[in-house]
Amino acid sequence: MRASQEQLIRPGGRRRVLAAGLLAVALAFTSACTDGDGGKPSSWHGGSEAPAPKAAATISEPATDAKDVPASTGITFTTKDAVETAVELKDAAGKAVEGTLAKDGKSWQPASTLEYGTSYTATVTATGDDGLPATATSTFSTMAKPGNQIRVSSFLGDNQVVGVGMPLIVKFSRNIPEDYRDDVQRRMTVTSTPAQEGIWHWVSPTEIRYRPKEFWKPNSKVSYRVRAGGLPMGEGWYGRADLSVDVKIGAATVMTVDNKTKRMTVTRNGAVIKTIPVSLGKKSTPSSSGTMVVIEKLRKTVFDTFEELGPEDGYRTKIDFAQRLTWGGEFIHAAPWSEGQQGSVNVSHGCVNVSMANGEWLFKNTQVGDPITVKGTETKLQNGNGWTDWNMSWNDYVKGSALPYEPPADPDTTTTPTPTPGGTVTPSPTPTA
Repeated sequence: MRASQEQLIRPGGRRRVLAAGLLAVALAFTSACTDGDGGKPSSWHGGSEAPAPKAAATISEPATDAKDVPASTGITFTTKDAVETAVELKDAAGKAVEGTLAKDGKSWQPASTLEYGTSYTATVTATGDDGLPATATSTFSTMAKPGNQIRVSSFLGDNQVVGVGMPLIVKFSRNIPEDYRDDVQRRMTVTSTPAQEGIWHWVSPTEIRYRPKEFWKPNSKVSYRVRAGGLPMGEGWYGRADLSVDVKIGAATVMTVDNKTKRMTVTRNGAVIKTIPVSLGKKSTPSSSGTMVVIEKLRKTVFDTFEELGPEDGYRTKIDFAQRLTWGGEFIHAAPWSEGQQGSVNVSHGCVNVSMANGEWLFKNTQVGDPITVKGTETKLQNGNGWTDWNMSWNDYVKGSALPYEPPADPDTTTTPTPTPGGTVTPSPTPTA
């Protein structure tokens, strides 16, 4: 008995015994899975083969084994008979990339720019009402980091508080060709709390702005993002990096100036808080009628027009409490020299003159982005002379979009996909513009 035990544990002996044991188990399992008719094996569910999934999935972009794919790439796919779709993207090390599923359920975008010169594998899983999943995969490699890169910048910075008329302003360091602007705009998103309808509008080949259909709701939280990193922008140029900005909308401070009464009415959240006598531009230099926005605020500055108007008509004057409204030089500002005419006669060079006391009050109670509408003057505001986004009708503003406008069915219940670790995405209700 002892000798037998020693034989079992000598080199090579243990493997032979284990192999014999496994063979016995395998034979027993085979016997249990036969149908008793000639020893033929029986499949699950009464002998039929496992059913094929009803759903199907196909990845069209990037194609499998594709090389030099832009780092901005998304995953484009189609599904058939799917009641649930999940997308997963992993790098060569198996690390999952977060992303969001498009509203139409036909594409998926990474939450950030992919790494340059890196291999990735995309997997799309479609599950039908039978509960059986069907998968499609594509392995591809991103391009090397490009030398020609376009910088994307925002006028506003994180956590800035602005007025209800503030457009979101994004600039590019190089002209974006018209046939690339739709691709750029698809990568631009705005989310607001509460939800508000709005759209992007191309002001020039290097600048795009966003405004809601109506003034921002007071105390809104607004986030906007440009997923520009690695994005082809024409003529061999690519976006340098993604851009993300979070801002807050302040109280609804709105100014209205009526040339007939020579008065400014200031409202806050719909209630009148002050009425101010003003003097507008004289007939030779009238103020512009239209809706403008406070562009910048200067506690002290100097107006110098000698270069523009010449030595005979030019002037150089120290100014207090100045708030710029147009690029052409129209401001709200304190003008102690015209206090006697304010409320009765227009004597300015186009600015909205107020007293020193009222100028100081306005300066303390307004912010960049607050709107002002001037009515009844001899000339109309020219679009482009300042932030004139609100001087355009909504229908005209929509025409500046590179993408067709699709009004939300219900802005208060609009949903946006939420990125989740691992790349699997399901829609969740969140307010979005």
